[in-house]
Amino acid sequence: MSSSSDFQQDRHSFSGSPQKWTDFELPGDTLYYRFTSDMSNTEWGYKFTVTAGHLGRFQTGFEILKQMLSEERVIPHLPLAKMWEWQVGVACRQTGHQRLKAIHLLLKIVQCSSQGDCDLTLLKPLWQLFTHMENNSCLDTAKPGILLPLHRALAELFFVTENRVTELGSLQEYLLALNTEDHLHRCTAQ
Repeated sequence: MSSSSDFQQDRHSFSGSPQKWTDFELPGDTLYYRFTSDMSNTEWGYKFTVTAGHLGRFQTGFEILKQMLSEERVIPHLPLAKMWEWQVGVACRQTGHQRLKAIHLLLKIVQCSSQGDCDLTLLKPLWQLFTHMENNSCLDTAKPGILLPLHRALAELFFVTENRVTELGSLQEYLLALNTEDHLHRCTAQ
């Protein structure tokens, strides 16, 4: 069994008694298999069960959403507002690569959304994380100019989002959505 028709990628070979067979995973959406008998027995062969993607697997969901958001003909049929809400929640809860992938999906949603698809107030926790990272990077003189992947991803998210809301004519609502009333009072006082 393999994930490629030439049986060179992700190859798994089994023979002998069923006890020698083990569960395994193949990436992708296609399984190739070849059954060859040595004709030493007259039994019927082997039986195996194939189960598509595991429910709840982060990588599977990420790949599916990324592909759906890349298809222009599919986008009008997607519940972008709901997807936005889910992905902001994922980006706030996850860490590491999973958070970066959620931010990547947020970028794709912003780029293909129309006015009203994205509740920008949901970005507030990510904005606070970003501004905290911005403030700390100014203080970190040991590594000037080097940004962490999360810092770069958030910078891109907010840059693209700001450009998108400017195009849609809702920059003021965007800025109000991200900042607290306290922050706005301080800025006004300055």
